[in-house]
Amino acid sequence: MKALTATGRRKTSVAQVRMVTPGTGKVYVNKREFDTYFPVDLNRIEAVKPFMVTGTEGKFDVSVTVRGGGISGQTGAIQLGIARALVEYDEEMRSPLRQAGLMTRDPRMVERKKYGQKKARKRFQFSKR
Repeated sequence: MKALTATGRRKTSVAQVRMVTPGTGKVYVNKREFDTYFPVDLNRIEAVKPFMVTGTEGKFDVSVTVRGGGISGQTGAIQLGIARALVEYDEEMRSPLRQAGLMTRDPRMVERKKYGQKKARKRFQFSKR
């Protein structure tokens, strides 16, 4: 039994992934079933995409602790964490994961609101007279 750990980040979400091999393919997020934590199919598919790319579905038991952000950010953080843990397990998996774009941390963050403006880029209505 081998335990692998990795951290994934996206927007303001941080996911700490712990994978155990050999496993049965069970995924737990914050001690809840995967299906109850992510009720939308798209989020579930995106989160476990690294397993599909490497063909390792059902070989690991995954336990994830995720904090911060929303559903989309948490999904991306889990995806990166799983990809990094798979590379830790087998270095050969790096190139297919890299080609699928799963090894790159998405740097996009919310831009801060500026003073004298309504939002980050939106301004108050300009009046010439």
